[in-house]
Amino acid sequence: MRVLNWLIGPEEKNHFLSRWIFLRALGLIYFSAFYSLLFQVKGLIGPRGILPATMYLPAVAEQFSGWQRFWFAPTLLWWSSGDGMLMLLSWIGLVASAAVILNLWPRAGLLLCFVCFLSFVAAAQEFSGYQSDGMLLEAGFISLFFAPAGLRPRLGTTHPPSRLSLFLLRWEWFRIYFESGIVKVSSGDYAWRHLTAMDDYYQNNPLPTWFGWYVQHLPHWFHAASSFMALAAELGLVFMLFLPRPFRIICFFILTPFQIGIILTANYTFLNYLVLALGFLLLDDDFLRRIVPTRWAEANLPVAGTEPERAQPLPVAPRAAGWLKPVRRTITAVSLGSVFYVTTALLLATVATLSRSLDGAGWERSALWKPVNALEPFRIANGYGLFAVMTHERYEIEFQGTQDGENWIAYPFRYKPQDVRKAPGIYAPYQPRFEWNLWFASLGPWRRNAWVLNAELRLLQNEPNVLRLFASNPFPKEPPRQVRTVLWQYWFTDLATKRREGTWWRRQMIGPYAPALERRPDGKIGVAESTSGLLSAEPPER
Repeated sequence: MRVLNWLIGPEEKNHFLSRWIFLRALGLIYFSAFYSLLFQVKGLIGPRGILPATMYLPAVAEQFSGWQRFWFAPTLLWWSSGDGMLMLLSWIGLVASAAVILNLWPRAGLLLCFVCFLSFVAAAQEFSGYQSDGMLLEAGFISLFFAPAGLRPRLGTTHPPSRLSLFLLRWEWFRIYFESGIVKVSSGDYAWRHLTAMDDYYQNNPLPTWFGWYVQHLPHWFHAASSFMALAAELGLVFMLFLPRPFRIICFFILTPFQIGIILTANYTFLNYLVLALGFLLLDDDFLRRIVPTRWAEANLPVAGTEPERAQPLPVAPRAAGWLKPVRRTITAVSLGSVFYVTTALLLATVATLSRSLDGAGWERSALWKPVNALEPFRIANGYGLFAVMTHERYEIEFQGTQDGENWIAYPFRYKPQDVRKAPGIYAPYQPRFEWNLWFASLGPWRRNAWVLNAELRLLQNEPNVLRLFASNPFPKEPPRQVRTVLWQYWFTDLATKRREGTWWRRQMIGPYAPALERRPDGKIGVAESTSGLLSAEPPER
């Protein structure tokens, strides 16, 4: 029992301010995730979307009987997966995230955010499962134990953050960095071994920015230094987490600008914002009270060097009838045991995922891997590893339609590179999942990305929810007769070309990506004759 009290009790240093900052940032990140779904979710997985959940969930039910289907796909969409339910979940998540931002009943708000976002991720198929989704779900789940209790807890000084929950969030921050460094080294990628990984990174990442356009034109020594800094940060600097307090503060001030630089040069949705927010947990109140206004600190924070008022980690039942005391003790023991079991299983599972990164697949046969299998459907114990192998070419898939088979008109994207005169924007943490997926699809053959054909089909039908994923509909009066996808290769222009022509990009058509679909005279839809014999429509060998 003393061990449990120690784990649930607070650390020696207070972390009320860092917790307050982190939870407000987490609420904002959740808000951005649900806000983006409001405009996309029906086109992605609605009944008339690209990958309807109404087709996916019955397929899961055919493979898994009874309760197993709910474990494999833990989603509220089992009750209903129509457009109404999708929008309801998005709105509930948006309102709950706003409550977290405003510090209104944060535990309840975080629980609703977690359930609603997991419900989407578990049913979104190719449009979910990114590492950023796993990072958010893991941080959101741990924060259920990290957040203060109460309807309006303010700083929650009567419920200090527990030692275990604070460690698990810091542990996630550490693993995101360290596992990313491990995969870079273990992949054997030439670019990382020779410090050329950043030479063309800024133009080839999934969704570049105008700031990255200018950074791309800096000399090679800068890009080599950036590559070295990335490896040094991920494989070395992050270990300062386990050193005494002054080192953690130094680590925060080194890696925070590092994350800000990534945010300015690439749109990785909310990923870097979450890593940035987790970094604030390296700081404590003794440091942060120097930044906040003195009067506010004196009114809201415990006096430095004193113990805060604490809630009992193991509540003692007040005087009551004799028969009620055992019941209360049982409820307390079960609640405490459940929290301890779940958080311990989470810790073991994350240790196992880290061990796999270090020692390969051998760990999957060990007993330590059981918690990973148990928690995997909930995406709260994830393995991470970003940019193991760098991409040195930029390919873009473009959808085109035609009425006469000769004049093809492109469907304009909102965020992806397309118009060579349009500057790449900065819009993260907003995540355009459809366009994000197209970047990954361009890295492989269409047969591994059959959902692209589904998108062609919906465009042939002028499906409004799918058309909203684009900037506009070039066929507003009637659907096109044919829709195809073509592959372009893109490069940043140089400074002289941009000044002379005003173009940010230059591009060259590679050829067809996937077979074209057409509406036939009998009203049926099939593969266009011009591409019916297409055997290999994919990017050049990389």
